[in-house]
Amino acid sequence: MTMVKFPKRYLIVILTFICTSVCYIERVGFSIAYTVAADAAGVNQSSKGTILSTFYYGYACSQVPGGWAAQKIGGRKVLLLSFVLWSATCALVPLDPNRIFVLVIARLLVGVAQGFIFPSIHTVLAQWVPPHERSRSVSLTTSGMYLGAAAGMLLLPSLVKYRGPQSVFLAEAALGAMWSLLWFKYASDPPSSQHPKATAAGFGESLLPTKGNQKLKVENGGSSTRTAKIPWKRILLSLPVWAIVVNNFTFHYALYVLMNWLPTYFELGLQLSLQEMGSSKMLPYLNMFIFSNIGGVVADHLVTKRILSVTNTRKFLNTVGFIVASLALMAIPIFRTSDGAVFCSSVALGFLALGRAGFAVNHMDIAPRYAGIVMGVSNTAGTLAGIIGVDLTGKLLEAARTADSSLSSPESWRLVFLIPGLLCVFSSFVFVLFSTGERIFD
Repeated sequence: MTMVKFPKRYLIVILTFICTSVCYIERVGFSIAYTVAADAAGVNQSSKGTILSTFYYGYACSQVPGGWAAQKIGGRKVLLLSFVLWSATCALVPLDPNRIFVLVIARLLVGVAQGFIFPSIHTVLAQWVPPHERSRSVSLTTSGMYLGAAAGMLLLPSLVKYRGPQSVFLAEAALGAMWSLLWFKYASDPPSSQHPKATAAGFGESLLPTKGNQKLKVENGGSSTRTAKIPWKRILLSLPVWAIVVNNFTFHYALYVLMNWLPTYFELGLQLSLQEMGSSKMLPYLNMFIFSNIGGVVADHLVTKRILSVTNTRKFLNTVGFIVASLALMAIPIFRTSDGAVFCSSVALGFLALGRAGFAVNHMDIAPRYAGIVMGVSNTAGTLAGIIGVDLTGKLLEAARTADSSLSSPESWRLVFLIPGLLCVFSSFVFVLFSTGERIFD
């Protein structure tokens, strides 16, 4: 009886949470395993950078196609196919740092495959989750990324030490295969008998506020959605969409800069050993996991209890998250101890995750039927932000090293953290001015 009463949409959300966790275990795992193997083989830093960044090029290229595929084929099917593709690539490709061409192709494939995942997830959640549960559902799903990153950093170095770098690839492939089997067995599209008015826009779409006098034109379940023309021009010219895009760019700029350069800041900026820091370097990611879910619960509470409208709820949480994060980012160079730097980075990433209850859920507010498409557009910007931010940071530090011959001074790092801090302030104002919680696409 308990299993009968357990809503199917909860199972879908749990599976998507596990999905994002496994994806980020793979990303962290490759960096750990490849770095160890490349250092042992004497690979130069330029070649290492090429391999490590290749994933993001493939990932950026497949965001919008991923949203299109999820819209046309169905998010459930696309999600399964993408998982099978990247899992098979991990299982079959040998980790040989000297075979650069093979690794580049493999990382491109994994990046392309994983690029389909988040647009598909948003399409699936838009189908299954009613509006008053969307904030915490999306927050829980995306928080899997941070828990996966933390788990990968904690567990995978030991696996590399005792079983070798290749074992990480095999473990990741096994995790991907196990999730694929779970998804194949338990995932499904919302049955029309359960949600008579469900369209590919999603369960509960009719509960969303509609701008002006727009009305739903879908009458026969999800059949009409598959033939509906995607309003590409309206999407690309929409100011609320661009508000999401700008905030997605800023979020990932800050996240990828911290993920890639915070260890260097500890070692060169503060002259600390990462090994001596123990598990404290996991705290920023654990904080993201916690605050992401807090943001989702708070947002749904504000909407359900009608304390704030959907629009004001999104703007409130996005603004609080990004403004506090901006202050914490700009404060990082001020602290010259590991505790201070960990505290500031944890606050920054935690409140950025809180802000996801604003911009990251907004796809399904304004375009539930095209949530995967809008997610693909905004996530492309987010991926490009990672490429730009990581590369720009390297150039800034190289210029600082040339000028001061050392990266141990706070001045060498001030601009590195000032840029994402200012971007957070700018993005929060853009979101306040141009975002909306109302449906603007039929």
